[in-house]
Amino acid sequence: MAKRIFKTSVALSAVVGLPAIAGGMDVTVTVPQLQVAEYHKPYVAVWLEKADGSVAANLSVWYDIKKRDAEGTKWLKDMRQWWRRTGRELTMPVDGVSQATQPVGAHTLSYSEGRNPLPRLAPGQYKLMVEAAREVGGRELVSVPFEWPAKQATSLSAQGSKELGQIKLDIKP
Repeated sequence: MAKRIFKTSVALSAVVGLPAIAGGMDVTVTVPQLQVAEYHKPYVAVWLEKADGSVAANLSVWYDIKKRDAEGTKWLKDMRQWWRRTGRELTMPVDGVSQATQPVGAHTLSYSEGRNPLPRLAPGQYKLMVEAAREVGGRELVSVPFEWPAKQATSLSAQGSKELGQIKLDIKP
């Protein structure tokens, strides 16, 4: 029975012109080592924006999820762009999106289209948005424009200047 369903979905995909297997993306967020007197891990939000600036998906939000009485959510609004666009509408934690803050280093997040938190995206122009805010630190927003779906494997990146290091987007067709 399972083989029949798989063959049917592959055949249907070929007839309708849809891909049998959806694309995906890997996002690498680098948290740089900073030489400061008082260091706190940054809060980070990763989301996708459509060409019109509306939010297509919240991919990840790193914050202090272990604080008593959900007190860690109090500082989410310091990620101003994310907060204004979508954050204030969310009730944290969000399954599959919320994570603890991350230490210095490169952190790779993998997503498959059609699986939470990456929905099926309409073809078009998008931006990967990554925003960081750090207590006793600064704020930074980095964007990586891309086209979806990718016709071939594509690697794009942008460089942060202080609170974020390199932001890398690898798109898989």
